[in-house]
Amino acid sequence: MTTVSINESRQDCTAADMEHDSMVIPEQSLPLLNEGKICFKDMDLPGEILAAVENLGFQYCTPIQEAILSRVIDGGDAAGQSQTGTGKSAAFLISIMSRFLKDDKPGKRPAGSPRALILAPTRELVCQIEKDALDLAKFTSLAVASAYGGIASKEQRKQFTGKQVDILVATPGRLLDFMRQKIIRLDRVETLVIDEADRMLDMGFIPDIRTIVHSTPPKAARQTLFFSATMTPEVIRLSEQWTNAPVRVNVHSEQMTADSLEQIVYMVTVKEKFKLLYNLIQQEQFERGIVFCNRKDETLRLQKRLQDYNINSTMLSGDVPQYKRMKRLEDFRAGKYQILVATDVAGRGIHVDGISHVINFHLPEEPENYVHRIGRTARAGASGISVSFADEQEAFSLMDIEEYIDAKLPCVRPPEELLNILPALKKRETRGQDKTARGNKSRRHRGAKRSGPRHA
Repeated sequence: MTTVSINESRQDCTAADMEHDSMVIPEQSLPLLNEGKICFKDMDLPGEILAAVENLGFQYCTPIQEAILSRVIDGGDAAGQSQTGTGKSAAFLISIMSRFLKDDKPGKRPAGSPRALILAPTRELVCQIEKDALDLAKFTSLAVASAYGGIASKEQRKQFTGKQVDILVATPGRLLDFMRQKIIRLDRVETLVIDEADRMLDMGFIPDIRTIVHSTPPKAARQTLFFSATMTPEVIRLSEQWTNAPVRVNVHSEQMTADSLEQIVYMVTVKEKFKLLYNLIQQEQFERGIVFCNRKDETLRLQKRLQDYNINSTMLSGDVPQYKRMKRLEDFRAGKYQILVATDVAGRGIHVDGISHVINFHLPEEPENYVHRIGRTARAGASGISVSFADEQEAFSLMDIEEYIDAKLPCVRPPEELLNILPALKKRETRGQDKTARGNKSRRHRGAKRSGPRHA
């Protein structure tokens, strides 16, 4: 097994390189001198892919993109350890498309038989990878499709009925449903991508993935690209089972977070948290911010309370139907909401430009989720602010987070102005009281009408 170790130190990789998983770096965000950086045009990629990359305004490879494109574009396997913000998804998408364009298979395949299968743990991540694949395939004839739960399967089935599919991005559950219905068959898969394997393991998807992998050609007859943010012994065993003599690409980072990201932890009580959040939003004049909670019920309560205080917000959690989640995310991306309240399940799939603030209303229960959360801001060389609230019940999590990111977080009490008393809810309370009073008056009036004739 060949190991390629990439050290993303301050000298080797600028903060601008730490773009999100699914895309590469805007040229204009890079310094004028880019010594040691590799341009996409130097990677011997098909003209259609280069045109798409140029159309998107990107020029330079991130370290993992260079490693993947230079070593596995010919069909070899890879097992990669890579955090969010390394350009991983673009790496495997460009590799797959370039290989397919250079080695076009003659003849027709049965409908619903993809040449490449990309497995991802969440619906949001599937949608993001699909969007990036469509952008990169813009000047090709490659057909991209997706399959994920949370929405009616009828519309998704249309992508496969009587149609050829080149690249399929899917969550395990919906894919298995379509396989059982014989809508999708995997015996023609040439490249299998397993993304965020550690997350798949945490979510209990491994038995489903085993079934899916066994439905594809043997590993000696397919290319397998295996990615995980962490490489636990169990994840390594899965990698060894499903890959064939892979190049192991380890993207290390001396700094788990970008230099352009300001981080601070406010030590507060549970009762002070909402007051602090409200004043932060008002005084910092958020244009677009994400607030993270750990549980669905916490997310719902917090978003409703923000609405009560006339803060335009929406929320994402596992309980929200998929079509609503997609609509809310698009509306947030379009600027219709100032604040998005989300859980970690939804958080990994959020790729929105221009997020100025990420607030950890609750500290994450898993240290790696801290990196995923704060990676939603300070993207593509832009600056960003991460603020975490550590109350008396959650402060013990800080030590694990600091150990994981190998950095000390500044922990302070918030300034007094950020703990100002909340304003009275005059408008909403008045409207509610008026409505209740009108309802009571109407019921009394109806009761009087009924009682009149009864005693006549």
